[in-house]
Amino acid sequence: MPTVTSQDGTTIYYEAAGSGDPVVLVHGITESGRNWDPITERLSGSHRVVVPDLRGHGRSGEGPTYALADLAGDVGAVIVAEGLDRPRLVGHSLGGAVVSALAGSFPARSVVNVDQPLKLDEFQAQLQAVAPALRDPDSFPMVIAGLFDQLAGDALADEERERIEGNRRASQEVVLGIWMPILESPAEEVAAMVEAAVSAIACPYLAIHGIDPGSGYVDWLTGLVPTAAVEVWDGLGHYPHLVDPDRFVARLAEFWSTD
Repeated sequence: MPTVTSQDGTTIYYEAAGSGDPVVLVHGITESGRNWDPITERLSGSHRVVVPDLRGHGRSGEGPTYALADLAGDVGAVIVAEGLDRPRLVGHSLGGAVVSALAGSFPARSVVNVDQPLKLDEFQAQLQAVAPALRDPDSFPMVIAGLFDQLAGDALADEERERIEGNRRASQEVVLGIWMPILESPAEEVAAMVEAAVSAIACPYLAIHGIDPGSGYVDWLTGLVPTAAVEVWDGLGHYPHLVDPDRFVARLAEFWSTD
């Protein structure tokens, strides 16, 4: 079982398969690297695919803190341990934010962000509206389940939804640790933090959204990341890569052919 120890001593589990140009796949909040299995299977014939479990998720250990920089540092530690040279980074949901933050400070060949808007004002308002329920141990599981059921939508096959749920590790401590800045900081501070992180990205950047990120988002993102392209795969919900993995892998290949 491959593991690496992060800078603060947290044990990070990861899996690696295949050979060729390196690709790192990073999962979403409460989930695990196993969520990428359909994509890993399709990519490992031509790429070295490395899939970590973020701290507090999957088979990785719990960390003392869960700041975005901690999560990005864990992925960076896995990249260094594997000796990957300028890997392609792909992240879904929280993982999209993680790989975006990492690409701003770590050599990456390109970034693909799957359904994680980086403009967080609407999401912050939604979270703050349910903050008391999130902080209540009795209501937390219901709130998290409802949130992800809503995000998944109707496009995801029942068996795939069950597989994702089977990989879920919904720790209240971990979720609140990750969302603490959004729950507790003024919107202006959150926006400044995001903009400082993503404005440092210089590599090719593709954002694929199964849920439309809203009017003005493309201009906002490309204003910060001039290399960014944004696509909306309408109606596919929060998991477009798992609703149609063949289309997703084909789009990766097309994007990577020009990076």
